[in-house]
Amino acid sequence: MQKTINGAMLRSMILTAAKLLEINKAKIDSLNVFPVPDGDTGTNMSLTMQSAVKEVLKLQSNKIADVTEAISKGALRGARGNSGVIISQVLRGFCNHLKKATEIDTKLFAQALLAGAEVAYGAVSKPKEGTILTVARMVAEHAEKIRSKHKDFETFFPEIIAKGDEAVNLTPTLLPVLKKAGVVDAGGKGLMCLYEGMYKALMGEAVTGDALVPEINAQDTLMEHADIMSLGSIEFAYCTEFFIINLHKKTTIADIERLRETLMTLGDSVIVIGDLEMVKVHVHTNQPGKALSKALELGELDKLKIENMLEQNRALMKKYEEEKKPMGMLAVSAGSGITGIFKDLMVDAVIEGGQSMNPSASDIADAVQRINAENVFVFPNNKNIILAAEQAKSLVENRRIHVIPTKNIPQGFSAALAFNPELSINENKANMIHAIDTVTVGQVTYAVRNTKMDGFDLKVNDIMGLDNKKILSVGKDIALVTLDLIGKLRSGEEIITLYYGNDVKEDEAAALQGIIQDKYPDCDVEIHYGGQPIYYYYISLE
Repeated sequence: MQKTINGAMLRSMILTAAKLLEINKAKIDSLNVFPVPDGDTGTNMSLTMQSAVKEVLKLQSNKIADVTEAISKGALRGARGNSGVIISQVLRGFCNHLKKATEIDTKLFAQALLAGAEVAYGAVSKPKEGTILTVARMVAEHAEKIRSKHKDFETFFPEIIAKGDEAVNLTPTLLPVLKKAGVVDAGGKGLMCLYEGMYKALMGEAVTGDALVPEINAQDTLMEHADIMSLGSIEFAYCTEFFIINLHKKTTIADIERLRETLMTLGDSVIVIGDLEMVKVHVHTNQPGKALSKALELGELDKLKIENMLEQNRALMKKYEEEKKPMGMLAVSAGSGITGIFKDLMVDAVIEGGQSMNPSASDIADAVQRINAENVFVFPNNKNIILAAEQAKSLVENRRIHVIPTKNIPQGFSAALAFNPELSINENKANMIHAIDTVTVGQVTYAVRNTKMDGFDLKVNDIMGLDNKKILSVGKDIALVTLDLIGKLRSGEEIITLYYGNDVKEDEAAALQGIIQDKYPDCDVEIHYGGQPIYYYYISLE
């Protein structure tokens, strides 16, 4: 009977859980309540877990403290979408409670599950029951209740999994939208995939099926990008370059190889290429004199150049600091046209993302770090990215992130237009939030499954017109649905702007523009290429 878990077993449990989730992510994606083609709960949770796996696979240790730190760190950096962020918080609370343990019994495991649920609830400003949070809480509370009765994991785990499955099946009774759609909560189902994977590892059961395993190599231990903030941290100060010519008669190819090996002990970025006629040498080192002395043993030196990289970096850092501005902007974009518009609005950086692929907290943090500003306004432009943007705050150094809760692209444009570098941070923040409330937004896409929702009997591939909350128009023709949607959204606005996606031709958008202009002659009707996937049109009314 297995009464305790060590670090090696905990590591195996996480790897197996992540694999089971990856195998089942498509099934979890299909539980998306809304019939739009962006059901990505399983994908987001799996990508979050794969980030945790990547950190675990780098470990050379099986100590519980090291394993828990890797899980927590990896999940935090890789968190994508609301479901991924919540999973990362569950794991954060779980791992923080275990990190000082030398072994884990059912009592400690139950306490860790409860800690995970509490941290996850705390991460959501308005927690909803009938979601992954409910499942995490019910599993944890049941684990606490039975931990004294079950001292071994073989009997303990089946009970908490049974309670978790019960909680998942309960979600439609707690959240009416799930009941109406005839599905259970996707996030809760994903969480149970993780717990089931953990149990399989404990029982020594293999998980069969195709799963993506992150590749780990030496580069993964380095920074993912050359950041200006790393300029001051140079290990080897002198870039040393020269040629060896007129090599001594006694010099051999083996001597050239030994020179390369010696230089590698003196620094990095070593290049030693050539033959007995001439050798080119490059090395970053703190001992250029020693490098030159070793080279002189092979022949004469020519075209010698030694540059002080620390001094170069000081100059770059000085210039960087002089150019730093108080405020910058970062937007999440979907489509080349959308990206171009954000750049025209003087947004400092744009990262690709949206419905079909949410950027992780790490993606957002890295992008913020590249912006040379003390404060960065972040426009998530998708309700499923807002939590990841908030989580990015804990990953950023020397920057302050201010998340403007834009839920779609037109709101992001409005927020960017409201920016005034002459105003204070708080004034800009207030103006941006006000701006997103003044724009009415519609979106046109297609249904991916048969369902009944918002009074419509939807069939696969029906065209749907949506506002931020519900379906307003359904039909078979993109232009007609768009026209009908505008009619239902409009309440006196004078500017109608359409951003057409990559599945709409320019002449089709122009023809629709003409129809709308004829119907609303008192309005200015504009069209712009957005290039976004999934959505035929984003519509902005102001």
